[in-house]
Amino acid sequence: MAKRTQNRLSYISVPSQFIHSISSSPSLHSLLISPTNNPSPSPSPSAASRLLSLTRNPKSYLLCLFLLAFLWTSRLLLLGPDPLLPCSPLAAVRSRGLLSMSALPVSDGGAISEAAADGEFWRQPEGYGYRGCVGASEGYRRESEAVVRGRRKYLMVVVSGGLNQQRNQIVDAVVIARILGAALVVPILQVNVIWGDESEFSDIFDLKHFKKVLADDVRVVLSLPSTHVMTRPVLESRTPLHVSAQWIRQRYSRRLNKEGVLLLRGLDSRLSKDLPLDLQKLRCKVRKASLLRASVVSTPSIFMDDIHFTVAFHALKFSAPILDIGNRLADRMRKQGPYLALHLRMEKDVWVRTGCLPGLSEELDQIVQEERKLRPELLTARSNMTFHERKLAGLCPLNALEVARFLKALGAPRNARIFWAGGEPFGGEDALLPMTREFPNFYNKDSISLPGELEPFAKRASLLAAIDFVVSERADVFMPSHGGNMNHAMQGLRAYAGHRKHITPNKREIFTHFLNTSMPELEFNRIIKELHKNSLGQPEMRTDKAGRDVTAYPVQECMCNDLKARLTL
Repeated sequence: MAKRTQNRLSYISVPSQFIHSISSSPSLHSLLISPTNNPSPSPSPSAASRLLSLTRNPKSYLLCLFLLAFLWTSRLLLLGPDPLLPCSPLAAVRSRGLLSMSALPVSDGGAISEAAADGEFWRQPEGYGYRGCVGASEGYRRESEAVVRGRRKYLMVVVSGGLNQQRNQIVDAVVIARILGAALVVPILQVNVIWGDESEFSDIFDLKHFKKVLADDVRVVLSLPSTHVMTRPVLESRTPLHVSAQWIRQRYSRRLNKEGVLLLRGLDSRLSKDLPLDLQKLRCKVRKASLLRASVVSTPSIFMDDIHFTVAFHALKFSAPILDIGNRLADRMRKQGPYLALHLRMEKDVWVRTGCLPGLSEELDQIVQEERKLRPELLTARSNMTFHERKLAGLCPLNALEVARFLKALGAPRNARIFWAGGEPFGGEDALLPMTREFPNFYNKDSISLPGELEPFAKRASLLAAIDFVVSERADVFMPSHGGNMNHAMQGLRAYAGHRKHITPNKREIFTHFLNTSMPELEFNRIIKELHKNSLGQPEMRTDKAGRDVTAYPVQECMCNDLKARLTL
């Protein structure tokens, strides 16, 4: 250790505005000048006189300047300068894509949000040290060289449905290609018959990133090589539900080796949810986020080196235009503090397909019932159940009135900023009135975008859904009004990113309490909080319930606990 030099003066320049702020700040003043060995109460001299008395002593003066510089540096690191300035440390990190704004409870100005720190509603669940781990076994890695170098077998897939259905099928397509040792031709997105969306894979996802992340698992090619263009593919459009890896090999390997090309359609839920561990990890490698919540080590001064990033793979990264607009909208939502993302399932087709009623007016209910009579094939399941039976069974979406009451019961403040994702609610803005009356800071992508900002994405439902997804993923809290593919995708993503708060309404239990109009509000709130104390995004084991998808429940196959004390789930 170097010896301390005696009688050597140092001078530190301190901005004058900071000195002024000290004299007006009791907390900073008390840190700089605190009385010692003075237990008896006595009138306190002014801040100016205390500073003056210190400056008369050279050693005290140097100590004072050192403390001023120390606190100023700490202030910059804690609160951060303007993120728009190129000299901002946080701005530099964000520009390199290393830090997601949703990873830290900060506002655009860099200040830690008091609401996020103190408000119970914004408090994040305990993640118990779980982090993403998708490393493969030694045997899997040994097989990879032959798989990625193969030039004889190719898998082509046609995926259908909305954005999150497409994501599910692409994940399974990658896994099937690995099982068969085949190269994967970039998936073909079937034109959506409902929305007429003709988007291609590269319109929605970053193709270069997709290929790069999977380079050690599956070879991804843009098209069939000339040697296979004229080959008659093995066509399969009726793969049974939940088939195993062994079934895939037995069904397709011999014919694929002979013909060289396999074409699959309708992959939704065709592959088993219970696969060998390496294949489960591959699912997560395709599906999950590339950035986890940064954990900040608290020291007397927080430096950038104290922020530890845990990085995992994320092959299905959205394309640059989607990420750009999605992050801009998320920044606007976060500008004044934390926000809640709410996925509202109140479109007309949702009410028709679920066999449920909006419940906001007799007129809207009648229209839905007539539509269902005209097209009974749209009803998804359990056609023998009445609307009330479905509601009590938890099969219906929450309407705006129920969402508002539910959020109030959980303690959401009236000034909470809420971003709602989803299609146009049946009944238009009137259907949202119960929400906007209770929570006036209620926005969607249209209301927070600038004129013409969403024009490049107009009439392209998958791209608009992807923008909703980005803003929702960065929210401090996420809640769906109904289950579905987006809910499962967001649940797994937020779990994998450090178990960020995700509220799952227990609709089977809460509807009976909604119907009890005589129950006092305080009692209703207590019951709702009690019912959901374990449904706020805490770690959940996938194996606790049959049929769970690892991309929605990544613990423990795709997440490891590095704490000494193991979590008992």
